[in-house]
Amino acid sequence: MSEERVIYEPKAIEAKWQQVWADERTWEVANPGQPGSDDSKPKSYVLEMLPYPSGEPHVGHLKCYAVGDVIAHFRRRHGFEVIHPMGYDSFGLPAENNAIKTGEPPQVATERSIASFQRQFREWGISIDWSRELATHTPEYYRWTQWIFLQLLEKGLAYRTEAAVQWCPKDATVLANEQVVDGRCERCGTEVVQRKLEQWFFRTTAYADRLLADFDLLESWPEHVITMQRNWIGRSEGAEVVFRCDEVDLDFPVFTTRPDTLFGATFFVLAPEHPELMRLVEGTPAEEEVGEYVNRVGRESAEERGAEDREKTGVPLGRSVVNPVNGAQIPMFVSDYVLMEYGTGALMAVPGHDSRDYEFAQKFGLPVVRVIEGEDPEVARDDEGMPYPGDGPMVNSGRFDGKGNREAYAEIVEWLASEGRGETAVNFRLRDWLVSRQRYWGAPIPVVYCDACGEDGAAAIVPVPDEQLPVELPEVEDYAPQGKSPLAAAEDWVATECPRCGGPARRETDTMDTFVDSSWYFIRYLDPRNGEAAWDRAAAEHWLPVDQYIGGVEHAILHLMYARFFTKALADLGHIPVQEPFANLFAQGMITRDGAKMSKSKGNTVNPGEYVERYGADTARTYVCFMGPPERGGDWTDEGVEGVNRFLARLWRLCAEVEEKTAAGEVPGGELAGPARELRAKAHWAIDKATRDFQRGFQFNTVISAVMELVNDSYRLKDELLAGSAEDGVVLRFATATAASLIFPFAPHLGAEIWERLQGGRVWEQPWPEADPELLVGDTVTLIVQVNGKLRDRIEADPEASKEELLALARGSEKVANHLDGKEVVKEIVVPGKLVNLVVK
Repeated sequence: MSEERVIYEPKAIEAKWQQVWADERTWEVANPGQPGSDDSKPKSYVLEMLPYPSGEPHVGHLKCYAVGDVIAHFRRRHGFEVIHPMGYDSFGLPAENNAIKTGEPPQVATERSIASFQRQFREWGISIDWSRELATHTPEYYRWTQWIFLQLLEKGLAYRTEAAVQWCPKDATVLANEQVVDGRCERCGTEVVQRKLEQWFFRTTAYADRLLADFDLLESWPEHVITMQRNWIGRSEGAEVVFRCDEVDLDFPVFTTRPDTLFGATFFVLAPEHPELMRLVEGTPAEEEVGEYVNRVGRESAEERGAEDREKTGVPLGRSVVNPVNGAQIPMFVSDYVLMEYGTGALMAVPGHDSRDYEFAQKFGLPVVRVIEGEDPEVARDDEGMPYPGDGPMVNSGRFDGKGNREAYAEIVEWLASEGRGETAVNFRLRDWLVSRQRYWGAPIPVVYCDACGEDGAAAIVPVPDEQLPVELPEVEDYAPQGKSPLAAAEDWVATECPRCGGPARRETDTMDTFVDSSWYFIRYLDPRNGEAAWDRAAAEHWLPVDQYIGGVEHAILHLMYARFFTKALADLGHIPVQEPFANLFAQGMITRDGAKMSKSKGNTVNPGEYVERYGADTARTYVCFMGPPERGGDWTDEGVEGVNRFLARLWRLCAEVEEKTAAGEVPGGELAGPARELRAKAHWAIDKATRDFQRGFQFNTVISAVMELVNDSYRLKDELLAGSAEDGVVLRFATATAASLIFPFAPHLGAEIWERLQGGRVWEQPWPEADPELLVGDTVTLIVQVNGKLRDRIEADPEASKEELLALARGSEKVANHLDGKEVVKEIVVPGKLVNLVVK
């Protein structure tokens, strides 16, 4: 058979095996105790972050699920019972915005997109247990999201209070942060203002300490992800000190990590979102200017406001507070550099020892007082060496003068505590999770408001009983909110009966943040068809936690934090047996194109469907795993895709020739000679290399490189082996089948087809191959010889050769000798079995 006449046709091969997997339901796994379960195997729960179904799957989905599928296959063949489910995070803004523009119901667009995801994921050959498929927008799912909400409400972990929102005056609607562009509504361009509304929160702060401490329970998470979460939680030890405004009879607690600088506080600043701000200026000349300022800065993100190089702005409030350590009246301001996300939203400003306070003081002509001696030239802005952030003896600090500031730290707090004006405190940057959304396309919040059950003129919050769940989304005609949630327009749905007293009541018209849906889906996968409970306890005890979680680093904070919070809360409520949801986390890198992040505006997006159609799914899958270490990402090139396709085609042609010209048989275990010996050793080298690279952090690109090397050597030695004995042909068949076995996790269709042709049976039912250690030691090693760090020769050497023998071999090379002639060797560097470097001058 001519190699050129054998054409690699991935469509036919891939369709065949996809049909086999569908017909045989190959990847379905039963729960313990159910028919078909194999309780003798250890479990492994492999999971990718579920996708948001909008339009078509993109290349990020291809990479995420290709990586996850490789891991799932590797673990199955190491004897694990692997659960590998799939679902859709299907509530969210894109479908709702499309509904507002087109009138098409969000459910229609969402389910059309889900159908596309289902089709393409099957075409990619991802080994998913489709019997566990779910979508978060279905009543069968969000019934249990609502049940969890009520569980948290009962335990005081869900509550309702007033909070600021972004508001578009023209559309009369609340906007999500993503809908505010440069301070304006993305739909109509109107300047956004802030309003306060009653909103629902989850009490994530109750778990702040445990969210920090329980990183120790994790097996393997990227250190940078843990650091990002630690910073987001932001635990600080310090003191809470009370500043009093006598004019309005208000106390303002301030959290500070530097009570040693209290004597240097010369003004006081509130965040624009501070709940008492407008009360302070109500009816005063400052009211209008403060209101305008609050609306203006409220359109900007915390990151923009907190930037170090940002010009300081603010408005004086015409009020003052008393500095509790010296009784001084210091003026009050509002400024955007103070954030509600940290501390109490109030700041004692110490311009002598803080650069941002110093900049503000310079702009507004406020006094700068030194209370710690010292100078830092890199920070100082004036001839007095101010501001100074470091340590030293205290000055201008009353009874504490002369003491080291760190020494006086505890004494100051103790003194304030004795006076009832302060105490030691721990502060967290983490804030409670605002889960209310004034949107349509989300899970309804399962409470009603009953005036008859209320007190003091306030309606009572009455939970919807479990037996009345789910509270289903009603159909509405207009998805655009007009001053209230779109659900409020469904008046027949809003008006309901109070489950407590039977009288008239009103449903909550807010829906839940979609992060709520994705904070527990990994538990529902364990029992997705259960109509009596959110999950079966026995299934949770068997499968949890997720052993390997895979997803983008962009979810390192919010999604992972919220899932961890849910897991801890549900464990405390007795519903699940684990404190952490994901034992191991793999954060994949981003795929770019032309060196830039992909975007439609740049015209550099990659549609994986087009590449699958042209080259086949195996090529696309293998390429995204080959383009670089998966945690770093890589730059997509068509040349790279074509290169991988050529490699798979070569492997296919090799299989065809080997199938025709060799016979199956037992691989010889004894001594071999010549090319058979070399190729058998190479196959075992590839097994060893692939296995070790899998195990050392999923270095998939080098695994694929090892298979490429094996295929190249098979081609190089093929003609000699085919011309030799039957035993030689068996070795060639073994090497080719080994290449198929190792490439199967990346290119499952081709790997399965080649294995079946050469060895018979199902490759995924075979244990992962094991390398024979005795065959890994070659007769010789290739010694790299350098002169002044530049490659001059490669020499075959005995792997046991001494340093002196290796140096003699290197110096004996004619190529090396040409570069040594007339020069002095000043240093000899030898890495046994690998390299000799001669440094000359």
